Amino acid sequence: MPVPLLSSLYRATDGADPLVTVDGRSLSREELLAAAAAVADKVAGARAVAVDARPELETVVAVVGCLLAGVAAVPVPADAGAVERQHILADSGAQLWLGEPRADVGVPTITVDPGARSSSSYPQVDPAVPAVIIYTSGTTGAPKGVVLSGRAIAASVDGLAQAWQWSSEDVLVHGLPLFHIHGLILGVLGALRIGSPLIHTGRPTPQRYAAAGGTLYFGVPTVWSRVCADPSSARALSAARLLVSGSAPLPVPVFDELTALTGAAPVERYGMTETAITVSTRADGERRPGWVGLPLAGVRTRLRTESGDLAAHDGETLGQLEIHSPSLFDGYLNNPAKTAEALTGDGWFRTGDIAVIDAGGFHRIVGRASVDLIKSGGYRIGAGEVEQALLAHPAVEEAAVIGVPDTDLGQRIVAYVVGAVPEEKSLIDFVAGTLSIHKRPREIRIVDALPRNAMGKVQKNVLLDEQRRSRR
Repeated sequence: MPVPLLSSLYRATDGADPLVTVDGRSLSREELLAAAAAVADKVAGARAVAVDARPELETVVAVVGCLLAGVAAVPVPADAGAVERQHILADSGAQLWLGEPRADVGVPTITVDPGARSSSSYPQVDPAVPAVIIYTSGTTGAPKGVVLSGRAIAASVDGLAQAWQWSSEDVLVHGLPLFHIHGLILGVLGALRIGSPLIHTGRPTPQRYAAAGGTLYFGVPTVWSRVCADPSSARALSAARLLVSGSAPLPVPVFDELTALTGAAPVERYGMTETAITVSTRADGERRPGWVGLPLAGVRTRLRTESGDLAAHDGETLGQLEIHSPSLFDGYLNNPAKTAEALTGDGWFRTGDIAVIDAGGFHRIVGRASVDLIKSGGYRIGAGEVEQALLAHPAVEEAAVIGVPDTDLGQRIVAYVVGAVPEEKSLIDFVAGTLSIHKRPREIRIVDALPRNAMGKVQKNVLLDEQRRSRR
């Protein structure tokens, strides 16, 4: 049974030391508690409160204030459009807006002041109470509100603490957005639960990462790719204990280059908004490029074939990944039908991701079932495997593979590639020389950039839409 989420904030420490620093502005443990208590005084009694989740110290104070008061915090992406913002506010039933006033926000606004101080004390909140409501990206419809309890967040963080040997002796550094699992739940609430000082760099530039002097770093693949492009900054990270990559697959060439420049292989992990982090490589274990490791303590995983049978854990057989974990969400807010659809009859979560698991329990995520499982000429092909093969070519900087309708094959493999690549046939032959010939792309499209969201994930639906438009 995990202890209450923020219990580490009440541990006796040197009150003068910075606990949280965001873009050069810092608060000690006592200052954070007093500033958050001032927020809690204003939001106590509300059901849910929206937070303007900018990469600023105010966001940390606002979220901690909500948690102190036992009020669900609803982080709103800083770059949300008006329609998305209105949907989140309406669907969540947020009664207050914590942030700068906005003309399109129709609920009372409270400006957050990190310099405010309150001596109010609040009892520890029941871990079963909803702590945050995070909205999914909405790629298949309107964003859904994922309800996460303090108990679920604590279970994930505690599992990672064990896997990564994460302790209060660490200094965590990252520059990730503060409205999702990676940046907010792991990167802020995780640090506060563990008691490790947090340095948020504002922007995740290689130079800022190098200057931070941390022992534990979080980044998405785009961040690590840019770090590798700045060798002096990359080498400055060689003193760090762990470099962690998540939110999207880390290309094998970036894994290898980061290892060469820093002297240590990065740690990869896997999770979703609905599950928090559930699988990771270990600080003291194998770090295999292209694989995300083993289930955390208390987590069980299994693969399900299209026929509904359980798939073999042989490192080859593809299946839809299902997860049973104490870190599972409570459900989609106001959407019991979607919640029921996401869960099996015995309580496992259907991730929608295609994966393979080897005999030792190591996991490799191939991609989303909806866009990354390609059925071509009677074969089932994981887009991620083809992307990794393309990225092994020295001229390829980025790659995204999709399956498009084909009258002969059912689907044909189309690759979008960034880089000064050779002519199309030689790149197709390069993949065919690495993988089975039926996995080669049938078409290569050279582009200046791939469409990505704020987390650096490639938006394959945009590429599929482009293909549909081109066929009209």
